[in-house]
Amino acid sequence: MPSLDPLELKRRLDAGEKLRLIDVREAPEWSLCRLPGAEHYPMSRVQLWQAELAPEGGPYVLYCHHGMRSARLCQYFAQLGRTDVFDLAGGIDRWSQLVDPAVARY
Repeated sequence: MPSLDPLELKRRLDAGEKLRLIDVREAPEWSLCRLPGAEHYPMSRVQLWQAELAPEGGPYVLYCHHGMRSARLCQYFAQLGRTDVFDLAGGIDRWSQLVDPAVARY
């Protein structure tokens, strides 16, 4: 399963690469903190939104709190034949530690 380290994601975003950030955490977590520009698609409702991740709209970087849920979803999308979906290794927590300490940790 393809993944991106937070520092690599930051480098790619800073370089202007068009990556769609997909936060798969649930609403209470989303309200605590999020990455700038992220879209909210809770994992618990993947059956309702998965078609919205059209191949021509990616690539997509999925993230959650520590990277476990987003990794599972990336595996799911890989089983569907998707090659444009990446996991943010370590989730938003690792992003906060390595890239932006202003993003709240919980």
